[in-house]
Amino acid sequence: MIDFTPSDDQKQLQELARKFAKDEIIPKAAAHDKEGKFPREIAEKAWELGLVNTHVPAEYGGLGLGTLDGCLITEELAYGCTGICTALEANSLASAPVIVAGNDEQKKEFLGQLTEAPKFAAYCVTEPGAGSDVSGIRTMAKKDGSDYVIDGSKMWITNASVASWYFVLAYTDPSAKHKGMSGFLVPADTKGITVGKKEWNMGQRASDTRGITFEGVRIPERYRVGKEGEGFRTAMAAFDHTRPTVAAGAVGLARRAMDEAVSYSTTRKTFGQPIATYQAISFMIGEMAMNIEAARALVWKAATEIDAGRRNTKYAAMAKAFAADMAMKVATDAVQVFGGYGYSEEYPVEKLMRDAKIYQIYEGTSQIQRLILAKEIFDRA
Repeated sequence: MIDFTPSDDQKQLQELARKFAKDEIIPKAAAHDKEGKFPREIAEKAWELGLVNTHVPAEYGGLGLGTLDGCLITEELAYGCTGICTALEANSLASAPVIVAGNDEQKKEFLGQLTEAPKFAAYCVTEPGAGSDVSGIRTMAKKDGSDYVIDGSKMWITNASVASWYFVLAYTDPSAKHKGMSGFLVPADTKGITVGKKEWNMGQRASDTRGITFEGVRIPERYRVGKEGEGFRTAMAAFDHTRPTVAAGAVGLARRAMDEAVSYSTTRKTFGQPIATYQAISFMIGEMAMNIEAARALVWKAATEIDAGRRNTKYAAMAKAFAADMAMKVATDAVQVFGGYGYSEEYPVEKLMRDAKIYQIYEGTSQIQRLILAKEIFDRA
């Protein structure tokens, strides 16, 4: 039997996250967007309720929940504000390499920091000249005795200025290309780290996005994740865990945009009747509902596969690409339903449209997801 009904425990998680979004996120979302302020108070409340770090295994202080559980929570938080949701969920990506490839001592030290107190971490892979082409990174980690010395720059790093530690991808052997990359755990207070100014982005402005420079940053060998040369594989493996959750955030945003469009279209009248009665509007909203359901089904499929211990790379790419593109279209169509009002900051859909765009870019662009998908289909046929 195939059943799409969440368990009672999962329904409780959904309801907890839905209530948190309603009470704590939605009332403050517009202010955080305008000010670009990191939502520390909201994040600490979410931490206290157990709505973050849910993926951390129980033996390291987490709840040990599955990816599907995380997707259910993220959809609800993203309904409130995806900028704030991204700030809350950034720990998931930063800690995924540790969960996937870290040893017991690394997990105790670094995952334990996140569960013992409301602290944050950041995933440092992207560079000014290396986004989708990860092999283009220039950050180097040179062995010096029992230490490594890291030099280089990272860009567009979420939680950069609030993180207590970073996962950093760097070359230990450039001649080996992607097989010469290694992953490292770097405490944020290590000498030689400079965090740049906050980037004022189009959307998701509550998320703390900055550049980071590493100059002669010395860390002990025990902070290397896995063996030398395994960094690229570890960094990419993390996405199989996090892309379904990111896609769930896109679903939450789209659901919010549709709800706003439905509410507006049933009250806004032209020629004496609500605009919802016109096919031009009702068909548009019907298509929103159809695509939201399809995206959620892909999200749940991708999450269920990895929770079952099966390789989900293909489904994760499908979910991420479809949900991202869908969210952008739904948000854009919601603005269209609102007409001129949708273009105004006084109404919520213009923010939703700005926030939606990044889903087609971060954690692998929609184009990169299609490359991954094609590779999965043809190379593994």
